Formats: sequence, structure tokens, C-alpha cells
Amino acid sequence: MRTICMLLLTLLIGGCSAVDIIDSREKSALQEVGFEQHQLELQEGGELNYWQAGEGKTLLLIHGFGGTAVTSWQQVMLDLSQDYQVIAPDLAWFGESVSQGQPSLATQSQAVMQLIDSLGLDKVNVVGISYGGFVTFDLMINEPKVEKAVLLASPGVLFSDSDLQQMNQRFAVDDPSDIFVPQTPKQMRRLLDGTFVDFPWYPGFIDASIFDKYFAGFLDEKRQLIDGLPADRDRISASISVESLPPSVLIWGEKDKVFPLSSGIQLADYLSAPIVVIPEGAHGISNDYPEIVSQTIKAFVQ
Repeated sequence: MRTICMLLLTLLIGGCSAVDIIDSREKSALQEVGFEQHQLELQEGGELNYWQAGEGKTLLLIHGFGGTAVTSWQQVMLDLSQDYQVIAPDLAWFGESVSQGQPSLATQSQAVMQLIDSLGLDKVNVVGISYGGFVTFDLMINEPKVEKAVLLASPGVLFSDSDLQQMNQRFAVDDPSDIFVPQTPKQMRRLLDGTFVDFPWYPGFIDASIFDKYFAGFLDEKRQLIDGLPADRDRISASISVESLPPSVLIWGEKDKVFPLSSGIQLADYLSAPIVVIPEGAHGISNDYPEIVSQTIKAFVQ
């Protein structure tokens, strides 16, 4: 919401290059408070791009589909870096990251584990939203350095094939990848409209620029990531021991259209974890309600 308002203002000033201008401004704001951009060479080939700043306990922020570290977390990064060491990577095939590995949740998790190892971190607190929450859940099981976890609008392993079909019906599509891997600017707008409660109006001709900037790359790989989630769910479910998972807290929007609040309540019961419900919130809560997200993280991690 904040980015779109800035975009509208920039449109009046700068014309068709507005998307690049806003992207540059958001990155510059991070650099002004000490964030530095780095690249990690992945063992399987490719690079993981990540942002890092701050001191104290480590917070690792994992974005969701259609996002990058900056577009998903910028306001949260600015706030949390005042009290913590904040690390925010672009997942593989998003933003400025790419992997030569097989597109899968396991590849994403292993890339993040490589980052943790390369930085010599003893303990990390992981925060993931939506698809990033699936990565976070995988890390909770397979990365012993995870101390605490914060899951935003992500059901972990508690989504059934029936749940996916109901989500398809809500978005009037045949397959989940039709929602999260838009092939055209028009399909992208459907995703954005379904992610926010009241997505603001902006001129339609900007859709193509946003799509080209953030959605058009690596469509085949992204589709494989979505199509593979049921198999990932089954893999994780087979090895999970709830009692051994690190402590967690959930944050959910009351009006989430992607993963309804009922999914969050079910996961909270499963994990014996508290859940913070944002009234009127939809799916993109890290953008819509960065203050609530930051405050919840701080209260939980301390």
C-alpha cells in the first residue's frame, strides 16, 4: 500500500520509469541506515542475494511469492535493524537470486542454510510470510540453529488438497500456480487484488512495468515451486516431531483470502503457539501492517 502511494506520486513527476525509481528509493532508504547488499555463491551454482544490517540477535526475514526481500520487508527491516541484526535474502528465482538446483522447497531451505553457515551464525530467529513461511517451517525442522520462528499467513504442513481446491475456487482458477505465477499483467492484478483488503487504484498502464520488474522472470521455475508444494508437505509431515520444534508465534490477517484465518487457528493449536490476528488484515500483512509485525517480532524474540 505504501509503495503504491509512492508510485502514484512518482507517476506525476517521473512518468513511465516510476517503478524503477521507487525500487531505487526503497533500497537507498535501507542503505542510509546501514544495510549492505551481498551475494553468496551457492554450492549448487547460482547466487543468493541478501541484505544485512544491525547488531544483536539475528532475525532472518523470508519473503513470499511475488515479492523480494525489499518489496516484502522494507519497513520492517528499517524498524528491526535498530535493535537486531537483520538479514533478508531474495529467495532463489526471485529478485536478484538464482539457483542452478532443482526448483523445490528443499532447494530454497538448503540455500538459506548455506547462508546461515557462511555467516557463522550460532542462532537465528526466522520470520517467514506466505511461501516464506513454508521455507521457515522446513528450517524449523531441519536447521538446529533456529531458536524461534514467526510465521505470517502460512499454514505450514496443515493444508490439504481440498484446501487448495477451495483456494482455487476463491480466485476462480484451475490450479494454485495460476494464482501465484501470473503469466500476464492482468493475472498479476488478480493476485494483488486478492492479497490486500482494499488494494488502491493506480493507472492500468503501470501493470506492465510492475509485472516486468517483479513477476516476469523464471516463470517455469516458479511454477515448479508451487506445483511441488503438496509433495513438500508430505515430505515434511513424514519427518516432523512437533515437540522438538522451536517456539513460534503466528501473525494472521482476519480477512486473508489466500490462507483463511481458520488455517492460522488450526496451525496455532497444532504448534501450541500464540496467534496475533490483525482485524481487517488480508494476506500481505508485512506491507499493510509493518508496525504490528515488527512489534510482535520484538515482543517474541526480545
